[in-house]
Amino acid sequence: MSAAVFSDAPWPTKRLKFCASYNDEVLPECTDDFEPIQYVEIADVSLVGGIEKSTPMLFHEAPSRARRKVRDGDILVSTVRTYLKAIAAVSDAPDDLIASTGFCVVRPDEGLDAGYAGWVAKSEEFVGEVVSRSVGVSYPAINASQLVNIDIPVPPLETQKRIAAFLDEKTARIDALIAKKQALLERLAEKRQAIITQVVTKGLNAQAPMKDSGIDWLGQIPAHWGKGNIRRFATMKTGHTPSRSVPEYWDDCTIPWFTLSDVWQLRDGTRIYIEETAEKISELGLANSAAELLPAGTVIFSRTASIGFSGIMPCPMATTQDFWNWICGPKLKPEYLLLLFRSMMQKFAEITNGSTHKTIYQPIAAGLEICAPPLNEQELIIEMVMGAMKQVDRTSAKIRDSITKLTEYRSALVTSAVTGQIEGLR
Repeated sequence: MSAAVFSDAPWPTKRLKFCASYNDEVLPECTDDFEPIQYVEIADVSLVGGIEKSTPMLFHEAPSRARRKVRDGDILVSTVRTYLKAIAAVSDAPDDLIASTGFCVVRPDEGLDAGYAGWVAKSEEFVGEVVSRSVGVSYPAINASQLVNIDIPVPPLETQKRIAAFLDEKTARIDALIAKKQALLERLAEKRQAIITQVVTKGLNAQAPMKDSGIDWLGQIPAHWGKGNIRRFATMKTGHTPSRSVPEYWDDCTIPWFTLSDVWQLRDGTRIYIEETAEKISELGLANSAAELLPAGTVIFSRTASIGFSGIMPCPMATTQDFWNWICGPKLKPEYLLLLFRSMMQKFAEITNGSTHKTIYQPIAAGLEICAPPLNEQELIIEMVMGAMKQVDRTSAKIRDSITKLTEYRSALVTSAVTGQIEGLR
């Protein structure tokens, strides 16, 4: 693409490099400079939130990519992993702010208002152009020299300032409304979790006599409930991966095989049953590995990387070794065990081991203590909790949809303003 990117704008366009400089201040590589800095990495920046955090450290301890000096009025544009859209207009920058070399630090000239330039950089047209010019699939990147070749609309300076002031005010209102809705989502999530924990561990009858369970995470439970090691109530199984070096094991794959790449289905807690798997394995692969075909109703529990997420198999499946799998016995309903797992997230955090490769080891998982009401009471608890969760989830879905629409409106507003499509801003 070329100047046609902003072809709808009623003003002249210029290549960014003709109205701004870039990467003006590049610090030398240094290992003995003990000066404190505030370091900004790509993960610290978002299109809407700007610079969301910076990490204080000494320069000699910083990563070698901590090289770009940043000042007020600069614009940070990610040149690597450009799909992340890590773009920020910088204001109130501390004197020691340093950005990663993964950013192009754009510094507007006198004829380009910094506020306006920041909004142009966040517009759909500019972001889309940066992404489209990026090279690479898994790690797309754009050279800074190519980035500043992008054309941008350059109205008169007073018009630029008027657009910047308009967008500052309008987006602040939108952002405040989005923040309120996100806070409401958080409260609903807390309410949802409280319902699960209260009912699953204390029952439906607030007047029921209680007893001390003797289980640290559980506390008191109704006196008539059972309790004990999880293996009294369910059989523990693990999964496995057939050898990738044997091509025959990966032919005619028909058996659903749940892996860590499928955990996304369980992250927000709204799904009970696993709906799909990205991969399948073959009968031959299953027969020549430690994987097992587990029956419908098996409760899976992710034990490594994404720890503590759980779901129920709706049909026979196998899993990788990243899961502990539980086949419930006659005294435990799969749905009740699932709800128990979802009330135990704090417990799971406590029993997780490892620094870089976190996991819950087999002896610890096998040693979990749980409670188990009578089956008829489990069924009533499941019905009540599932119904309450559906109500909360419906409300949450409406709020998320509203946030999506507000976000889309915000993006469209920015683009309309910087392309001169709003009356009174031309």
